[in-house]
Formats: sequence, C-alpha cells, structure tokens
Amino acid sequence: MSEILIIGAGPAGLSGAIACAQHGLKVTIIDEFIKPGGRLLGQLHQEPSGEWWNGMKEAEKLINETKNLPIEIRCGVSVYNIERHDADWYVYTNEGVFESPYVLIATGAAEYAIPVPGWTLPGVMSIGASQVMTNVHRVQVGKKGIIIGANVLAFAILNELQMAGINIERVVLPAESPISKKESNPEEVLKILTEAGHLAPSALLRNGSKLMKIDSLRRMALKYFPKGGMKINGTPLQLKKAAIEIVGNEKVEGVKLATIDSQGNIISGTEKLYEADFVCIAGGLYPLAELAAVAGCPFKYIPQLGGHVPIHSKNMETPIPGMFVAGNITGIESGKIAMAQGTVAGLAIAMASQSNAKIDEQLQQALQKVEEVRTKSPIQFIPEIAEGRLAMERVWEKESNRGELERVIF
Repeated sequence: MSEILIIGAGPAGLSGAIACAQHGLKVTIIDEFIKPGGRLLGQLHQEPSGEWWNGMKEAEKLINETKNLPIEIRCGVSVYNIERHDADWYVYTNEGVFESPYVLIATGAAEYAIPVPGWTLPGVMSIGASQVMTNVHRVQVGKKGIIIGANVLAFAILNELQMAGINIERVVLPAESPISKKESNPEEVLKILTEAGHLAPSALLRNGSKLMKIDSLRRMALKYFPKGGMKINGTPLQLKKAAIEIVGNEKVEGVKLATIDSQGNIISGTEKLYEADFVCIAGGLYPLAELAAVAGCPFKYIPQLGGHVPIHSKNMETPIPGMFVAGNITGIESGKIAMAQGTVAGLAIAMASQSNAKIDEQLQQALQKVEEVRTKSPIQFIPEIAEGRLAMERVWEKESNRGELERVIF
C-alpha cells in the first residue's frame, strides 16, 4: 500500500509525485503507456525568447528526479475502476488492486476528431497521433499530407511536422456539420488565430492581433484573405476551403475540397480533388476525466476550460475526501501549466497528510508559480482560460459553502 497513488505519469503526475516524495511520502505512479512522460514526449516548439522547449528532455529531467526519491513508476497499467471504502481508495487495474488514502488523478486530455466522409481509411489520423508517431516513435506518417482543422493545436504540431521534414500541402477547414460547429466557420477560425497571436499565419496577423480582435476589421481581413491561402512556414492556410470527403480505395489517395463563404457555406460547383497520402484531423482537446466521474466526483461544464471538468479548488482538491486532480483534466493548458499544477497538488496532499507551516509556505509559492507560468505561456489553447479558472473558483466556493451547511444540518 502506497501513501500516495497517482494515476498518470505525465507532467502533472510526475511533478505531483516529486512534491509529495520530497516530504517523505511514499508514492506510486501508474500509467497505461509504455513509458512515463505523457504528452511531454511529443512536444517540441520554439519559445518567444528563441529558446527551444523540448518536451522529451523535460520529461527526462522529471524522471531522473524521481529516481532519488521514494517513487515507484509502473507503466502499462490500465485503470478500469476506482472506489473509496472507509478512509482508503481502491484502484482496480489490469495488474491488480492498488490501495491508498490519497489519490491524484492526472490523466490529461484526449483529442476529439471531426468526422469527415472517408475518415476510416488507412492514412487518416488525429493531429496528435501524427505528433506521437513523428516525435516519439520516429515514424514518418507520409509524404504528402493535408490537415483538416485550423486551431492552436494544429499549428503547434504543424511546425513540429515541418521540422521533421514532413510535407504538409495545405491546412483547410472541415465542412459544416453538427459536430464541426465553429471549426468550419472562417470568421470564427480567424478570431481564434488572432487570439493566438504568435501562432497566427502571417506577420500581419501576429503584429496586428489586437486590431484584428475588432469584428469589423476581422471581417475585412477575411474578405481580402488570399484565395491561395496565407503560408505558415511554406504551408498555405486556406480559410476559404473545406474538406467534404477523404478519397481512396484501400488507403488515403486525396481529399475533395470545396470553396466556402465567410460563414462556412459551401459554394456549389467548386469541388476539386487534391492528392494526399495522409490526412490529419485537428478537432481539439477535451479533459480526460472519466475516472473522476467513476469515483463520484461532481463535475461542471465550463467551455473556457475545454468542457466538463471535475470540481476542484486552487489547491487541486476535489469535494471527494482524499481525491486530487491536476493538469489538463482540470482545463486545457500547456505542459508547463500541468507541471506547475502537479506541484501544487503534491504539496496540498503533503499538507493534508502532515500539516506544517513549511509545506504551507511552499504551497503558497507554488500557487503563485502557476499564475506566473500561465501569464508567460507561449501556447494557450483556449484564450478565455483565465475566465474559466475564475468560474471554477466560484463553483468551488459554492460547493464548499454547501458542504459546510450539510455538516451543520447532519
């Protein structure tokens, strides 16, 4: 039996384990992947300062730090149930039952794909899968590709694929559907790009992102958006093209595109087939929070955090005794934020198990660190993330007040 059980060996889980173990707590981390590191393993991008963020090296640093602490990492372990009995958590896995008084769920995020006719053909993958195949497994995903979906995730990984020498012919939008929603609307997509600022597809948008937040100027920019698209390091972003079908017999052979207006409506008679041997669909990310739901944790739908998220405090504590959360399960942000949140969760657990002034001081410093990292983060998947965090703080306050009232009544 471990004093702390952490589900997820990504940036949040590893950082949380280190924070706990530095205060003498015995920690076990379990993860279903073959190696620790989570999404860090596939990340590679250049910071505004010019320095490179290499997620694989960051993961290696965290893993090396765990080796000098009372931390056991067990990979290839899949969790299928989690229950609380008396004062302990019981986590059911393919390698037996793990028992612990405290559990930190750091399962991260998952991708959702936008269905496109033909998307079951071999050669079609999510944009995240192309990142893992390229950066983790060193497998070339193809020779001529098309990305369907224009968002921050797509552009961040596009740069990584380009650096690996993979040819992306164009980035287009998905055709309008009940699932695609804003992703198929050029006006909404352009708004996302201007919010992203540094990842926008041209120097004009990068330098004028504040002006482009004005609706009238954004509509004017879209009106004069080049038909051939604006190039992102050589790859054209075509906001006026939508993918209506992925074509091929036994594998991807091309994508049928159509011209669309500023609202995403297809202009009839403009369909044309473009060759490709692989397709990446970039739908976006959502918190991977099923385990928290299985454990009975209450949720709140907050779109500014990416969807349904477990109710939690700034300290990453949930309303369920002994359960903490950290990382993208609490809202879609970068790996740096996940690491900072993991440290907060680890210190909060240490505080719960052995309260003292030193740990409390470290916890307050860790909370400040989260805000600092968030402010400086070069990649922000959801521009309104700060609003989402404030919304969760209000939800937690109500939840806490309700809990106090129930204790008084009962």
